[in-house]
Amino acid sequence: MLTQKTKDIVKATAPVLADHGYDIITHFYKRLFEAHPELKNVFNMAHQEQGQQQQALARAVYAYAENIEDPSSLMAVLKNIANKHASLGVRPEHYPIVGEHLLAAIKEVLGAAATDDIISAWAQAYGNLADVLMGMESQLYESSAGQPGGWTGWRSFVVREKRPESSVITSFILEPVDGKPVVNFEPGQYISVAVEVPALGLQQIRQYSLSDTPNGHSYRISVKRESGGPNPPGYVSCLLHDHVNVGDEIKLAAPYGSFHIDVDAKTPIVLISGGVGLTPMISMLKQAIQDPQRRVVFVHGARNSGVHAMRDRLREAARTYANFSLIVFYDDPLPQDVEGREFDHAGLVDIKAIKNAILLPEADYYICGPIPFMRMQHDALKELGVREARIHYEVFGPDLFAE
Repeated sequence: MLTQKTKDIVKATAPVLADHGYDIITHFYKRLFEAHPELKNVFNMAHQEQGQQQQALARAVYAYAENIEDPSSLMAVLKNIANKHASLGVRPEHYPIVGEHLLAAIKEVLGAAATDDIISAWAQAYGNLADVLMGMESQLYESSAGQPGGWTGWRSFVVREKRPESSVITSFILEPVDGKPVVNFEPGQYISVAVEVPALGLQQIRQYSLSDTPNGHSYRISVKRESGGPNPPGYVSCLLHDHVNVGDEIKLAAPYGSFHIDVDAKTPIVLISGGVGLTPMISMLKQAIQDPQRRVVFVHGARNSGVHAMRDRLREAARTYANFSLIVFYDDPLPQDVEGREFDHAGLVDIKAIKNAILLPEADYYICGPIPFMRMQHDALKELGVREARIHYEVFGPDLFAE
């Protein structure tokens, strides 16, 4: 347990760390990778290059300091972090390494301002946080390994099918090389994929939502090619699209993730996605519509039909299941989209414009897509009176959702 003196020091110094947070975290990563270059195989180096990971960790440190009197208020965030750590293979031995270099970075950036009392307080706070996360991750590992078909660490899978879903999204059906069963998952969860990236000379890990329902023998992921634009091309997504083919092997971690539906509930769910954010929604949808008592509304936004993955299957499901309704927004429709009535509304997703279709009693709302998209939908739901506890969202990579 942290003493009140320790908490007071951490709270008092939090604004100082916030002011210097980016510099501290940048220096931390520099130190960490110089001392332990093998950890580059765990961290997302694209996010390192773009500065996203530095921003995310700096915000996380500040948020923890701000809430140190009542860390339970961060429990949902910590649960999300623990799931991602388990999916990446983070182990207890990693925490002392990270703590050593984080505390050294604070001292080296702040200089004389980082007194022994301040460093000691932050060391205790970090230790407390590490204990919480290690406990949560241990439970996740044990749960995964203890289920039929479960495992921890990396397991070899072979690509059985590779299928284009749109001009930018391709699905991969993956089966274990050993031919044994695979653990089931909650609709909305993800798996980590580990591949060697020649351009970096490193292993890189990426997390992809499972885009089908559990079947006990295979997994399906649907991957968007990150071809560039304002950011560099995606190392892993381009490799999967261009170089990983049927018969090739890749390594997978078991399914994890706290973003999933309650499959036993009867209350309505509203799925709101943008772009490739529809992938976890497909898994949620396929599971939920099997219960005719459960109402499901799926709101999806895309540029046009050329990039709208699985659109024909979604339209067919809407025609087949009376408890399911689909609402599609295209912000840059093609001429044939207009002629063929491929969408319901032109423009960006505007849930206020369709509030009568989505404001359902006791409904839960699930959002997935680009960060600005999720912020917009989250804020619009709040303005419409939806309680925060009913709004769920998924962020891959560094969590920059909260300002």
